Amino acid sequence: MRIIHTSDWHLGQNFYSKSRAAEHDAFLDWLLRTAEEKEVDAIVVAGDIFDTGSPPSYARELYNRFVVKLQHTGCHLIVLAGNHDSVATLNESRDILAFLNTTVVASAGSAPFELKRRDGTVGAIFCPVPFLRPRDIVLSQAGHSGSEKQQLLLAAITDYYQQQHEQAVALRGDRLLPIIASGHLTTVGASKSDAVRDIYIGTLDAFPAQHFPAADYIALGHIHRAQQIGGYEHIRYCGSPIALSFDETGKNKSVHLVSFSNGKLAQIETLDVPVTQPLAVIKGDFASISAQLAEWRERSETEPVWLDIEINSDEYLHDLQRKIQTLTEDLPVEVLLIRRSREQRERIIASEKRESLSELHVEEVFARRLALETMEADQQARLRQLFDETLHSLSGEENA
Repeated sequence: MRIIHTSDWHLGQNFYSKSRAAEHDAFLDWLLRTAEEKEVDAIVVAGDIFDTGSPPSYARELYNRFVVKLQHTGCHLIVLAGNHDSVATLNESRDILAFLNTTVVASAGSAPFELKRRDGTVGAIFCPVPFLRPRDIVLSQAGHSGSEKQQLLLAAITDYYQQQHEQAVALRGDRLLPIIASGHLTTVGASKSDAVRDIYIGTLDAFPAQHFPAADYIALGHIHRAQQIGGYEHIRYCGSPIALSFDETGKNKSVHLVSFSNGKLAQIETLDVPVTQPLAVIKGDFASISAQLAEWRERSETEPVWLDIEINSDEYLHDLQRKIQTLTEDLPVEVLLIRRSREQRERIIASEKRESLSELHVEEVFARRLALETMEADQQARLRQLFDETLHSLSGEENA
């Protein structure tokens, strides 16, 4: 039995006004080829198929087209909802996709089922655990403290997994079959990125790995960096197939090819996903940034590199934006974000606390406030332009 474990596609993501459609299309084509070349029996997508509950039409099209193209491989597709996914959106095509060798599990309540090989024989028992919404598994009662709510949710998730495993063991009987489980949540010790949202805010920070049942493999989603959890070889995040935030830059993106033999886990192979849209982060003062940008003059990029530029100097941000725009005009890069470093923003805030508005010009107030924002370079430039136009207009009225 051989499966591919993937997750966190986030189809339809808007990345600082940029579409990821081309990247996702390339990934899905690669996944199809890989499934065929590796003779994979099933693909498990452990949540966050879409980036929002109401994905754009092109994202739905990518999803549906992938399901149809997968048919000639004989591979079974298992789609589990994540915290970004809408239960209603996934369920609207669930019954139709069931005729295309695709199982969609959008919410709690689905029982374990037999997972078949491409030849039709049973190869494993699968416990389909999607993102577990607290309202679906916990009975809310008035008067509980924050700590009590946390313990109730922890116990409810633990019980849900144990019940799934018990049903899977019963379904397996005396057959020599592995038990595979899924999940979409944060576990203790997982390394997160900026694009990962806390999903149990105020109640449960992370689920302890030792509370998972004794499955042969647990395919997890939600964390975008590939990693094994708690020292357990069989409890894995595969990560997202493309970088979903700039702090994921430079990290290999992958899926896991998981093989089972004689009813047990045999091998986990990490398959790196080809990069189709490079990202990069540049940090420093203007001189350092200029030197780093100059290195791109000798590069021959097939696609412009999307840049995040982090400033750690006291220079006015709008002045730097104009200078950086001039520097990058003939470079194979596209600046999506120009921002202050976190340390710099904290220093600005601390400095402002010691000043009064009467000590500052209106241009300084605007520049400092804009420096605290994290937004695309073109948005910042547009705000600066609108501010200058407004200021000029008001100045004209005063002089009239």
